[in-house]
Amino acid sequence: MWCRAAGINNTADVNLCKVMKTHIFLVGFMGSGKTHWGRLLAAHLHVPFMDLDTAIEQGECQSVGVLFAEKGEPVFREMERDYLHRLVKLSPGIIATGGGAPCFFDNLEFMKSTGRVIYLQTPAVVLARHLAGGRAARPLLASLEDDELIGFIENLLAQRAIFYEQAQVILPYADVTEAVFLARLVDVVT
Repeated sequence: MWCRAAGINNTADVNLCKVMKTHIFLVGFMGSGKTHWGRLLAAHLHVPFMDLDTAIEQGECQSVGVLFAEKGEPVFREMERDYLHRLVKLSPGIIATGGGAPCFFDNLEFMKSTGRVIYLQTPAVVLARHLAGGRAARPLLASLEDDELIGFIENLLAQRAIFYEQAQVILPYADVTEAVFLARLVDVVT
């Protein structure tokens, strides 16, 4: 068991070992910090971290942007579903999904049946601030002008909220230090 190998002995962390018999999925809009917080949480808990987009890129030897451009969103979403099913077969850990992953096929129900889903709920204005500089790497944002970004985010976030809000845990954004937010994330996991 991973907890013994990591030298975990205290009561709170032993309880965590029970939780980590399944995966923890981080969902939310692009720019909500799924990868950032997933890495920190996995390191803190001494469990594997997996990023769905990275798994796709490594498996397909192409970036998500190229896959979107060359194959189209419907084909990409099928790949995303297939890679999600592959990741779940690995040792339990933290999985950061793509922003759209819970919104297609039966992905959300699949995640809920194979682990615990945590929605990193982030306001559109904060998402716009996080995404403003890196739009070129995001297929859905690459063609947007600065003045179009917030409206696009608000619209797509409204469409996706119905899926995100079905997560077992909703963790609202807070303008606090990294250590404080990580502690809040650990609290909802344990």
